[in-house]
Amino acid sequence: MNSNTILIVELVLYFLVVFGVGFYFSRKKMTQSDFLLGGKKLPGWALAFSERATGESSWLLLGFTGFVFVNGLSSIWVIAGMGLGIIFSWLFLARRFMEETDKYKVLTLPDYLAVRFPVHGNRIRYLATGLILVFFTFYLGAQLAGVGKTLLTTFNLNPITGILLCAAAIILIAFLGGFISVVWTDMVQSIMMLLALGVIPILAFIQISTNDISLTNALSTAGNGAGSWTGGVTGFAFALLFFNNFTWFFGYLGGQPQLSSRFMALKNSKEAKVASYTAITWMLIAFFGAFFIGITGIALYNSADFADVETILPTMILDLTPPWIAGILLSGILAAMITTANSQIMVIASSVSEDIMHKGLKMNLSEKNWVTVSRIVVVGAGLLGLTIALTSESLVYSVVSWAWAGIGSTLSPAILMTFFWKRYSGAGVLATILSGFIGTLIWINSPLEELISSRFTTFFIATAFGIIFSLLYPEKKQEQKDEELVESVN
Repeated sequence: MNSNTILIVELVLYFLVVFGVGFYFSRKKMTQSDFLLGGKKLPGWALAFSERATGESSWLLLGFTGFVFVNGLSSIWVIAGMGLGIIFSWLFLARRFMEETDKYKVLTLPDYLAVRFPVHGNRIRYLATGLILVFFTFYLGAQLAGVGKTLLTTFNLNPITGILLCAAAIILIAFLGGFISVVWTDMVQSIMMLLALGVIPILAFIQISTNDISLTNALSTAGNGAGSWTGGVTGFAFALLFFNNFTWFFGYLGGQPQLSSRFMALKNSKEAKVASYTAITWMLIAFFGAFFIGITGIALYNSADFADVETILPTMILDLTPPWIAGILLSGILAAMITTANSQIMVIASSVSEDIMHKGLKMNLSEKNWVTVSRIVVVGAGLLGLTIALTSESLVYSVVSWAWAGIGSTLSPAILMTFFWKRYSGAGVLATILSGFIGTLIWINSPLEELISSRFTTFFIATAFGIIFSLLYPEKKQEQKDEELVESVN
């Protein structure tokens, strides 16, 4: 059996396992709550694996490893920002999300904000849903584009064929079992991702040592400041480099609905504690694994030889491992894309069916029919993401960065102020979302994006507008609303 056949057989087996998990849960009778949020039935450790696999998609295995391969040691500041953001979200926000979900009986992030500020509830619901739909369809397209890159590198397979195959897989998994199916398949795929990120750096270091390659010399001669923790710059230039890399932090502060849905699905405080430890441990292994893949890649390859540096990891897997291991590790890359894409489709489905049709338009359907509607939206969202993947040539890292700003850095201020600032108002929420959305679109299409990342500017702009409009248009207390209602009746 030749190497290509072995790789294909293992990938087929991997997909069969994933489909099997999805099919198993599809046989269970589900309510809309089960389909969209798991019905509060899932263990914390499984939700943690799912949240981490969802958060660190093809951008980590392809985008970030390629980023480190080009930029070297200074890429560590990306890990600093992301790592602190993840730790903060799990230690200080996860339990609060769980408690607020139980208190207000909500299934989605937009619905939570709408219920908290009922005077502007529907406007908040529609605006937040629109924000999610705009950016998540492109985010979904980036995952599918990553699939194409992986299969092109692995099998010299036409990227379009790979994109079509994985789009079908992604839609089918979400369609069959909803949130529960997605979480359990995420758990399997999360382990696959850890294998890829944990094994390859070790094999790369062995290769470097065996061939007497100097990693230090390779970094110093690579150019682009790769051998310096400061990127070869000092003063204000380093401050900008550090800050722009660190700004991933702001997207983890509760505003990514595909991640916060895992917090909302937690059952109790004990499960939340277990999940926090699990997620932080996963993050440390995965992030430093990705970092060292890029660093060792500098010693083993010349970036000029790559038409696309974001294929460094699949290239290293094929070069450093025998075919039977390569098939397993390459499955980990596909797993990263599938987990995030599945979660994004579920967020889109919940936004359309729950936020717009159920809560916004007040449509009254049976639980069975709501599940059917959500499944129809899953298919539609998958096809839209597929169209974007087939017609866009944007880099995975860049597209994910923009989505992280447009959604995470916009909704994070809204969540933080809702949780921790009593004077935050419905008008402030609307101003936060509108300013974040418009600010991101303007910023990423201007030269300013090269100077300071929109991941920060969006957060700053959205926060500032939220504060200003909350002070100008404060939320009326319920007692005052009741008095006004009585007066109007009289």
